[in-house]
This record gives sequence, structure tokens and C-alpha cells, in this order.
Amino acid sequence: MAAINLQKYMSEAIRRIMAKAYRNVLTNPLEAKTVFRLQKTFLKSEKRRASVRKTEGVDVPPFLICSISTTCNLHCKGCYARSNGIAADSEEEQKPTLTPEQWKTIFEEAASLGINFALLAGGEPLMRKDILEKVAEVEDMVFPIFTNGTLIGPSYIEFLKKHLNMIPVISIEGMEHSTDERRGRGMYKRAMQSVEMLHADDLFFGTSITVTTENFQLVTSDAFVDNLRQLGCKIIIYVEYVPTEPGTEYLAFGEEDMAKMEAVQQHQTECFDDMIIISFPGDEKLMGGCLAAGRGFFHIGPDGSAEPCPFSPYSDSKVTELGVKGALASPLFRKLREVHLVGGEHSGGCALYEHREEVEAMLKY
Repeated sequence: MAAINLQKYMSEAIRRIMAKAYRNVLTNPLEAKTVFRLQKTFLKSEKRRASVRKTEGVDVPPFLICSISTTCNLHCKGCYARSNGIAADSEEEQKPTLTPEQWKTIFEEAASLGINFALLAGGEPLMRKDILEKVAEVEDMVFPIFTNGTLIGPSYIEFLKKHLNMIPVISIEGMEHSTDERRGRGMYKRAMQSVEMLHADDLFFGTSITVTTENFQLVTSDAFVDNLRQLGCKIIIYVEYVPTEPGTEYLAFGEEDMAKMEAVQQHQTECFDDMIIISFPGDEKLMGGCLAAGRGFFHIGPDGSAEPCPFSPYSDSKVTELGVKGALASPLFRKLREVHLVGGEHSGGCALYEHREEVEAMLKY
């Protein structure tokens, strides 16, 4: 694979995403105004990241992934958040969580460094409206909210209309049977009700689809994608299944599946050029390897722990103590880059999950 300038590559990708976003919101003057403002802000952010790299030798990623909630109203099969201990039902099992003010402070620093996006997950992030209301005030960042969609109602619709930097991304597994089989009976219909409400108010939203060897053909088909487009969906994020639950390894992609996914992505880019379609972590192959541990993003746990990735929940530092910039200098992150578990040869799939024993061992030395 030819060497690439990752910072340039990702900055260009963000510009393309924002250009598509702008075309998609022209029917909504308020959203168009917001996206136009963010386009200018993100160009300044690109210069901030370059400046920090030049003057301080710190590579600032454009993305964060943040688990803001330790609770969820569903029990989806194969949920990484429950497997990793992020989400739990009883208070005794739940991790400590940051306050809304602490999250806002983190995102204010992130924006000042030139970080553009913070993907909000959990648990179910809509169960923490107090946090969402506070961080929405950081208007120079975009917050995709990865949600099961069951809690969206009139109150949340009004919140989203007021804070256009908050982008709901509703998780489904395909059509009704496959979604209900993983998420529970009736969950597909409930998610589609939320889609209808968002579309009725012309709000910008997307879908997140955990893609497996079982649902691959369906969820990547032209008919499926076009149906989502007709429903008003502007973003599709394919999350390749990582087998954090024993006995589900057969659902994860092999090399042949990854090659098929790459071909599908190329086709979709050409056929659905009005939509933003992303594959994670598959797209990392095009960017010179895994993007975790600060190379392209890192994960902040509910208690502020700086972790390489949601699928690699190991930490030797806290953002609440070191700040975002300090966490980027984490010894664990540095070791992962030095041994090329991130940014090294990459054939697809989740490199850190595949080498989880090695990552855990790094914390001991």
C-alpha cells in the first residue's frame, strides 16, 4: 500500500462529507445555515490541528468516540457495551460517569484543538438528556448520537430542531425480522416511527447498521439503501460486527467478505452520491491501518478513561485529569503506534480486538 498523508486524507474526507451534508439540507434553511457555518469552522479546525502538530508534535485526530451513558433500555444480542462493562442494569455494576459539565469541558477543549466530531454512544445516549443538553452548547462540534431510536418523541424532536449540531443515528440490523431478532420484538417498528418523525420535520439523520455475514447481502443492496434514502436518511454507517460475545465469531467478516464490502462501498459511492455512506472499521484499510489510539480517533469511557477504541477498553490515563491533549500522549497509545497495532499493515476487521491479549499486556509494563 502506498504511503498516504493521513491528516490530508482525513481533512479532505471531512470536506467531502460536509459538502454532501450541505447539498442534503438545502430544503431546510436553518440546517443549511448551520452546515455552512460548520464548513467554515472545520476549515479553521484543519489549520488548528496542523498548527498543534507543527508546534507541539501532537497529532490531533478529527474524531472522538464517547460513551456517555452506562444504562440502556434494550438487551441487544452481541452488544459490545454490555460485554465490555460499559452498560449494566444495576447501579452496583455501572461504572462511574462524568457530569454534564465535565463532558462539556472535554468537548470545549476538543473543539479548541480542532476536533470536529464526537460520536456519542453508550449504553443508550438518549437516556442522558442532561448530558446532551449541556454538550449541545459546544456549537463548533457535530455530535452524531448513536441511538436505538426508541426514546425519540416530541420532546427530543424539539431538542434536535433547536440543536442542529446533534445528529441522531438510529441503529437497525436490516428489516423487521433481523432487527427484532437482535434487539427485541417490535424494535424495528419503533425505530421506523422515529425515522418518520425525523423525516416529517426535515431533520438531518442517519442509520447505523451492524453488518454481519448473515445480513450483508440485504443491508448493502441497492433496494435497501434506496428505501432508507426515500425515508429521508442522509447517512448510513456500516459497523462491521466484532465478536465480543463468545460463540458469535461466525458473524464476523473474513478476508473475502471484506473484499466484497470494499466493492460494495465503491458501487454505493457512485450510485448514491447524495448520501454519506461509511464503513467502520473497514475504511481504515484505505487509510494505512487502524485509526484508534489517537491516530484518527480515540474512545472516552463513561468515567473519562482514554481508551484506544470502544472494542479495546484498556486505559492508562483519564481525560478528566490530563485533558484531551494530555490523553493523546498516553503511554499505551504510544506503544500501540510503535508496535504498529495501529497504523500498521491492515487487512480489515478490528486489529485491536484480534490482538486484545497483547494490548492488555502493554498495561503491565
